[in-house]
Amino acid sequence: MTNKETFFKHITDGNTFKGDSITLGAAMLEGETITDAYVKVPLKTMNRHGLIAGATGTGKTKTLQVLAENLSEKGIPVLLMDIKGDLSGLAQPSPGHPKIDERHEKIGLPFDAKAFPVEIMTLSEQDGVRLRATISEFGPVLISRILDVTETQAGIISVIFKYCDDNQLPLLDIKDFKKILQYATGDGKKEFEEAYGRISTASTGAILRKLIEIEQQGGDLFFGETSFDTQDLLRIDENGRGYINIIRLTDIQDKPKLFSTFMLSLLAEIYSTFPEQGDSGRPELIMFIDEAHLIFNEASDALLNQIESIVKLIRSKGVGLYFVTQNPTDVPEEVLGQLGLKVQHALRAFTAKDRKAIKLTAQNYPDTAYYDTAEVLTSLGIGEALVSALDEKGKPTPLAATMMRAPMSRMDILTKSELSKLLSDSQLAKKYNKEIDRESAYEMLNEKIKQAQAEEAKVKAAEEKEKLKKAESKRKTSTRRRSSRQNPLLKVLTSPTVIRSVLGILTKMIR
Repeated sequence: MTNKETFFKHITDGNTFKGDSITLGAAMLEGETITDAYVKVPLKTMNRHGLIAGATGTGKTKTLQVLAENLSEKGIPVLLMDIKGDLSGLAQPSPGHPKIDERHEKIGLPFDAKAFPVEIMTLSEQDGVRLRATISEFGPVLISRILDVTETQAGIISVIFKYCDDNQLPLLDIKDFKKILQYATGDGKKEFEEAYGRISTASTGAILRKLIEIEQQGGDLFFGETSFDTQDLLRIDENGRGYINIIRLTDIQDKPKLFSTFMLSLLAEIYSTFPEQGDSGRPELIMFIDEAHLIFNEASDALLNQIESIVKLIRSKGVGLYFVTQNPTDVPEEVLGQLGLKVQHALRAFTAKDRKAIKLTAQNYPDTAYYDTAEVLTSLGIGEALVSALDEKGKPTPLAATMMRAPMSRMDILTKSELSKLLSDSQLAKKYNKEIDRESAYEMLNEKIKQAQAEEAKVKAAEEKEKLKKAESKRKTSTRRRSSRQNPLLKVLTSPTVIRSVLGILTKMIR
């Protein structure tokens, strides 16, 4: 056999699966595309997570788009974090292009332009289905990890949640949480001390400052009602295709705290609500996290530990997480070791540090007799990538330099009118975009404080009235006493004896 023949057999044998799979493209050897040597990913192992990496402009976003399209066609819903704002075109078919035709001729795959069912979502004031969650849904443990508080402060947060549970005070948004923190060391200080012990003003002040940091990054828009139901991520359209849910995050890059808060809450909610999947042979949901370094660079140690734990556990729920970033080193090793599919686009070796990173990256891939992996990493063209997945038994598939297929949908954003039409037709927008501000801890505590102040004023008024009453009574008593004290001379002159004597004298004089 020639080298190309053995390579073809090597690739096709390693990419032949019993179950359903997604075809990413055709393998390349020595710069030549080997038609029919298809590089595939079995659906069965797509909940084993993945990585799409590469330098700017090498085709990461298009690879993400291809995976999302093919998953949707297989009836698997997708969630995309759209940091750069260039994925909305999935809702419209590709207009086609001669270069696309040329690429698919080399690959040996037909090209069909298609639109896909898309839902546009948002964390901010941008147009889209509003994603929200309440403070209560986070719970004290998650809130403590997000705020990166001390052990003592975490204990106070637990007490705050316990007080709200005991007194049926809904913690819905940030203003609720701020109010109860202020109440615990202010008007409600005595009540808290009697029931839960003394709470430090310094500790609640530190928690408030960290809470304000999230609020300034847009947390006031995220925390509140109506809470998003993660089951709405699993919708299938009338043609049996999974919805592609795109979260618009173009204004989130300078708000890493909000982004990591949202991601952690979403993963935690999915993990707690999705049933165990078992060996179903296909995932329930695939999530793509673009610009993944935004999560990891700004995350606290506690937050990183939580993310690492969820990555390890969430695959049992049939959920796959795919991190999209420039360099694999952006992802912590503990997470990187959990990723089954790796799609590595070209890296650039401009500096000694770059060359060192490329050598480290090459070590993440299976050994192969057909490539010098480190060298291939720097010579890949746009839309080409090194690919290694897990086969149906969990073993790595042969490493293949791959010419990736082109997206079937538009490789550009929707126009304003197209976006408006998409949102006006959205059933989820009608469900979640209503402004709700029902009575919660903030209003209830304000009312409680108001009632306490009114009661205090009433008591003070009664005390003042009683004081005045006592003063008036004392004055009258004093007056009576003064009136009863007569002049000694007057007392003598008005005595009965003196009066009889005077009357006797007057009688004699008249006679």
